[in-house]
Amino acid sequence: MSMEPRSWPEPDPVVARAVRAKNYGRQVLLPVAVRDRLGELFPDEEFAEAFGATGPAGWSPGRLALVTVFQMAEKLTYRQAAEAVRDQLSWAYALGLELTDTGFDFTVLSQFRTRVVEHHLEGEGPDLLLERLTEQGLVGAGGKQRTDSAHIVSAVRDLNRLELAGESVRAAVEALTVAAPHWVAGVLDVPGWSRRYDTRIDTWGMPSSATKRDQLALTYARDGLPC
Repeated sequence: MSMEPRSWPEPDPVVARAVRAKNYGRQVLLPVAVRDRLGELFPDEEFAEAFGATGPAGWSPGRLALVTVFQMAEKLTYRQAAEAVRDQLSWAYALGLELTDTGFDFTVLSQFRTRVVEHHLEGEGPDLLLERLTEQGLVGAGGKQRTDSAHIVSAVRDLNRLELAGESVRAAVEALTVAAPHWVAGVLDVPGWSRRYDTRIDTWGMPSSATKRDQLALTYARDGLPC
């Protein structure tokens, strides 16, 4: 992944009209407020040491930094965040994307985080955003917001580990259902299994509290024992 520093494009007019129409009379969404109040928050040049000038050009690191902050704010996994870039009008507005932009593969976010951590650039994103949001009155100074870089990196990592644990159990159950359906019917008739494993783990939101996420992790561990 290499970098060609460039300015962020202005919000696409079609996306902007759709955002205004959809949210007319409602509280302004955080991604929209961030773009309107703060503009190009993370210039690509700030990440120059982590991204070389050779090789295939990658997605704008400045915009990936903003995606990572939104990802943590909404408690999303990498896969869910990549889908939000494609599907959420407010995210497209903040990132200056056209309505037809297909975004990027979710693995790009993991690669970006690895580069940022390796070059000790974690503070280039969330710490600056918190400072600017506080200046604009979008969050309260001294409040309970946790957007410091170490917290964001840790929280994103934990969300993705939880997703991986759930997906591992679901994949095992699917394989066993094909190989030994009668055994599955007799052993895995547990309340809640259908709700937890009928669909991909990334298609629904993770619990909002750390306590509930810990409980879900224990549930995945217990469910995985018979498999």
